[in-house]
Amino acid sequence: MRILRPKLDIPLASPDLPAPIMFRSAYEPAEGIYPLHQHAWGEFVYSFSGVMEVKVADQHYLAPPQYGVWLPPDQAHVGLNRQAAHHASLYISAALSAALPAETCALTVSPLVRALLDHLRAQPAHLADTPAEARLLRVLLDQLIAAPRAGSYLPTSEDPALGAVLRLLQANPGDNRSVAELAAQVNTTERTLMRRCQRDLGLSLAQWRQRLRVVRAMALLESGQTVETIALDLGYGSASAFITMFKRLAGATPDEFRKGSAGRAAPSWRKP
Repeated sequence: MRILRPKLDIPLASPDLPAPIMFRSAYEPAEGIYPLHQHAWGEFVYSFSGVMEVKVADQHYLAPPQYGVWLPPDQAHVGLNRQAAHHASLYISAALSAALPAETCALTVSPLVRALLDHLRAQPAHLADTPAEARLLRVLLDQLIAAPRAGSYLPTSEDPALGAVLRLLQANPGDNRSVAELAAQVNTTERTLMRRCQRDLGLSLAQWRQRLRVVRAMALLESGQTVETIALDLGYGSASAFITMFKRLAGATPDEFRKGSAGRAAPSWRKP
């Protein structure tokens, strides 16, 4: 993967940000990675297009457009994107971060939060540092403090049997084998596998598989593949079945998602 560096204009070792809240958006190439790093301020990561992934110790968090990943201060992490992505980071001082979760987690992005992030990335650089923009950033912070926590959008498991099944599905998201068949593949029972899903994932295997397919579909849509081809590749018998599932989980049809992620703007910094 291409090595990227955290793009801050202050050293990562610095104990403070130049301002209480700072906003940045940027495009990253496919197969980009931010090596392990940490900083004394919190960070909220959101993807306008593509899917950003954040690794914290043995946990793996993904941020499709309905979610963002919150990283509290001093949390060592790795960031990566397998496909080209346009993402934003909201950097928040340690003092203000105290009102947000103390642990890394995904936060649900409301329509208002999305609208605020869209507005901030669209502003020309010469409008930064205004009192009006500082107020918007404070509103955004208030909305993130109130946002429902979602854990990890696509959680993982260290359980040998369940982990093996998840890796099989990640390698082939179109695999339509039943839970019983997948359990037999890893030499366990259907009941045991279902119990471990609830214990480790907080989801049924069917729910986890649908989330995996949505994440994969987003990347394929942005690469220009047709809805029909994606539906077949992901194991759906018809495009309509895939569209129904995608809209239910993503809040938009595949075509609406593709159009919404098509607009691009220049990377930008914002701070109050």
